[in-house]
Amino acid sequence: MDATQAHQIISALADARDPTTSEKVEASVLQHGDVIRALHMALRALETSVRSKVRNSRARTPANAGKPWTEQEDRALLEKFDEGLSIAELARAHDRTPAGIHARLARHGRVQGQGLQWRGRAANAVTSATRGERTET
Repeated sequence: MDATQAHQIISALADARDPTTSEKVEASVLQHGDVIRALHMALRALETSVRSKVRNSRARTPANAGKPWTEQEDRALLEKFDEGLSIAELARAHDRTPAGIHARLARHGRVQGQGLQWRGRAANAVTSATRGERTET
């Protein structure tokens, strides 16, 4: 059984319906207020758990992201890059982000650096400031 099936069953029970037939259940334990509240609480907990798992699986930050580089890790990175490993492969091997790998390779002159990437209002402010314009935020 997966979370979707469990959600459907608990939802039906909370609505005093038979989960297999969807028929209303009369004169049952499902009619008691505490039982109904408990089922709704279980439903919310299940929904929260599913949302949390989805969020965590999408937004996993590599363990070494943002940590300082050691000389040994730098040497290994450059050796593997020179052997032909891709930035994605290097990111997985070093448990860092592809952007972090790219930045480190740019620092060592192995790839062309792209500089800072700005979006939205920050990009407009930086662009205007370099032209000597004033911006209002």
